Order: sequence, then structure tokens, then C-alpha cells
Amino acid sequence: MKRLIAVVVLVAAAAAAGVYFYPQLKKKPAPANEITLSGNIEAHESLVSFKVEGRIDELPVEEGEEVEQGALLARLEDADYRQKVQIDQAAVEVRQSDLALTLAGTREQEIKASQQAMIDAQADLAEKKLDNDRDQILFGKDEISAQDRDLAATALKRATAAYEAAQQRYNEAVEGSRKEDIAIARANLAEAAADLGLSRIDESYTALRAPVSGVITVRQAELGEVVAPGSPVVTLADLDHIWLRAYLAETDLGCIRWGQDAAITTDTYPGKQYRGRISFISSSAEFTPKSVETYKERVTLVYRIKIDIDNRNHELKPGMPADAHVQLGAIASRASNAMPVNR
Repeated sequence: MKRLIAVVVLVAAAAAAGVYFYPQLKKKPAPANEITLSGNIEAHESLVSFKVEGRIDELPVEEGEEVEQGALLARLEDADYRQKVQIDQAAVEVRQSDLALTLAGTREQEIKASQQAMIDAQADLAEKKLDNDRDQILFGKDEISAQDRDLAATALKRATAAYEAAQQRYNEAVEGSRKEDIAIARANLAEAAADLGLSRIDESYTALRAPVSGVITVRQAELGEVVAPGSPVVTLADLDHIWLRAYLAETDLGCIRWGQDAAITTDTYPGKQYRGRISFISSSAEFTPKSVETYKERVTLVYRIKIDIDNRNHELKPGMPADAHVQLGAIASRASNAMPVNR
């Protein structure tokens, strides 16, 4: 019995060792003229949010759903925003009426009334002038007192002032609105129109639309929630423009160049390659991130590179691990044939 148990243990150990070492033995070493880099797929991700506050009334998208540019992602309750538009529209109409009234000037009836008031004041002035002249003569003959003479003179001054005021009102009525009043009326109308435009813009912000075509990777909000301006509602990833973020050992930096082609492979689609192109090589070294393993042994300093990938079928997703195979070609040959530096 003990012998049987020992045999079972040995067989299990051998099977475990086979499972562990078989993939490494099966894995083909990289060719001498090729360098392999490992990293993760990344994409441009947009945290799409509303610019105004409100309660989410519509949320027709789900995670993993592909949307086109301009597609509706969410909508807020807009009753209060529509009411604000109506209020501002009424204010614009009032300002338009004020401007029209100012431009029209004084009505014909008002001009005639001002003219008649001026004529009446002129007649009263003529009468007061005669009274004053008469009282001056009588005072010279000692037929009236000084008080009566002074009263006549005062009445003449009042009549003169009343006539000048009536004449001024008549001239203003004939001239119409002042330029300053017209300018103020125009400015008030422009201000009301600007408020109306802003209200309409705020109303349009209640509909959240996709800024670009992509895939909904995360839906942060739910139907019925009250969201503040800038609070993420969905995360939209642009899968048409993805790249592989990888790290290159300092010793391999001279083996690649900007614009060089690369073949991308993944564990998800074994045997399938995607076309790539090196679009960025960091100009400064950095310590290797703990979450990233280069294909070779880890070194203290590495250089971050970026490889753009053709993902027309949207098979590659952000976060997927992938390998980039870069042919060294003439670059490695030139490096090997470089004249050594005497130290």
C-alpha cells in the first residue's frame, strides 16, 4: 500500500513538472535578428460627462457596446432648462418692444399737446408782461404799493420760466429719442439675446453624445442618478487607434528606430499577427515598472516605447497583454560593424 502511494506521488510530481516546463520547452527562441518586447494594449479613453447638473432620464448604452460619433449616450431631465429658455425668450421680446418704441420717437399727438402747452405758456407770459409794465407805471405815480409791483414782477418771472420749460418739452418731442436712449435700448436687447443663447446652450448640454466613435468600456452612472457637472457617466475607448506600451532594455536601445515595423501577437489569438509601427521612443530612461516584465531579464533602467497597431476589426482591447516582434535588420548590422571606441 505504501509503495502504491509513493508511485502515485511520483506520477503527480512528474505531471506537475511537465505542465510547468512544457510551455517553456515548446516556446521557440527568438531569432538572432529579432527582438521581442512584451507589454499591454492601451487606447485613448475619454471620461464623458455632462456640463450641467441634473437627473439622468435616459441611459441607452451598455458596457461593451460600440457607438458612433454623435450617438446619444445619456440625457438629463430638461424641464427646468426649457422653462429658462421660455423666460429668456419673453425677455428678448420685451427688449425688442422697448427698442422699437425708442426708435419710433414721440407720437404725433404728444407733439401737438406739447405745442399747445407751449402756446398757452407763451400767452400767459405775454399777459404777465403787460401786468408788470402796467404796475411799474402805476407804482411811478404812487397809485399802487411796492408790494403790488413786486408781485407783478414775480409773476412775470414765473411765467417766463414756465414758457421756457414748455418750449423745451416741445423741442424734445419734435426731436424724438436721444441717441443715448437708443444705444441703451440696443444694449439691453443684446444682453437679453445673449442670455437666451446661453439658456439654449445649457438646454443642449442635457443630451450627452459620443465625441468620437468607440466602445463603452465602463458605465459609471445609472438611470435616475443626479450627476454634477464633470462627473463621469461613461468611459469611451477609441479602438481604432490603439497601441502597445512596452519597455526596452537600455542595451537594446540602439537596435530599433522610430517608424520601424513590428509584428504584434497575443495569447488570445494564437498564430495571428497584427501590423504595428513604432511611433514613440522615450528620450529618457526610467526604472522598470513593477507591473511590467520585459521579454529579457529585468534591468534597472529601461526606455518606454509605443507601437501603434492596426486594429480595424476591434479584436484587441485595452489591457490585453501582447508581444511585439521587431526585425533588427540593417540596424543591428550597423551597430555590430561600428568601430570600437578606445578607452
